[in-house]
Amino acid sequence: MSNRLMRLRASRHLRNLCAETEFTRAQLIQPLFIVEGLEHDEPITGLRGTARQNIPSALRQIERDLENGVTQFLLFPVPGEKKLNQFNHHFSQQAISAIRRQFGDDLCLWVDTCLCSSTTHGHCAVLDDARINLDATLNELAQAALAFAEAGADGISPSDMMDGRVARIRTRLDEGGFELTPVMSYSTKFASQFYGPFRQAADSAPQFGDRRHYQIDVRHRTDALACSERCAEEGADLLMVKPGLTSLDLIRPIHERTGRAVGAYQVSGEYAGLALLAEQGLTNFDAALRETWHVFKRAGAQYIITYGARYARQLGI
Repeated sequence: MSNRLMRLRASRHLRNLCAETEFTRAQLIQPLFIVEGLEHDEPITGLRGTARQNIPSALRQIERDLENGVTQFLLFPVPGEKKLNQFNHHFSQQAISAIRRQFGDDLCLWVDTCLCSSTTHGHCAVLDDARINLDATLNELAQAALAFAEAGADGISPSDMMDGRVARIRTRLDEGGFELTPVMSYSTKFASQFYGPFRQAADSAPQFGDRRHYQIDVRHRTDALACSERCAEEGADLLMVKPGLTSLDLIRPIHERTGRAVGAYQVSGEYAGLALLAEQGLTNFDAALRETWHVFKRAGAQYIITYGARYARQLGI
């Protein structure tokens, strides 16, 4: 059953995330980059306060974040061994399980579900001679979603922009007994110049070509709206626009067309812009970050994925 409203009532973290009459830290989601085989933290250029970490270091970071009031996390597992057209499930499951064992129900853990960090070619799909094999891609995504749920993920967040992936993931989760595991879809994701620091963090830059044949052209409003409508029809519980600041005009229309809660991803280039301006003494980082969050909320965003979620308490949110 794709349209199951009870999914977003299943835990206090989900209920807080979706509360419509207030803006709290519970509606901010903190990304995490956990990298297999890493010996020491690697700070990410431009992403103030964010680093590539191994599992023990990430667990310590999560503990600090929880103390600062963060309860929502979006995990990006980065395996050490890449394959041509497959997920490396083992490391992702290891990272998810470690977080779940240590923190139990103290947090809500979403897991990004995309092939780009796992494949040697860096694209978000299974490729046959540089062409997308859609059915094989959907099978890989669905199997990964089930593996993540089995390891303890609270929610699945597909970011690949392949046609039909939400439906395939929803079916596989339901068949596997995870009917109450929600899907937070990157439903309107543009081919953007603002992803640079992220691709360094997730080791996910394409090795040839670009992603314009599956991510949305920034000039196409109709396509952008249709993509989120499609994800809602396929069973996505939460929708998202990415990049957030360049998609403000779409948030409320998507909500009005679908009835779903719509979030915004303040992507790495947007966040890094604030950090770099502050480093040059050209803005107050805390004030500028808080301003952008309020703009997202003004535009209708129900939740915000931001690398600065761990600063929300000190910003008075």
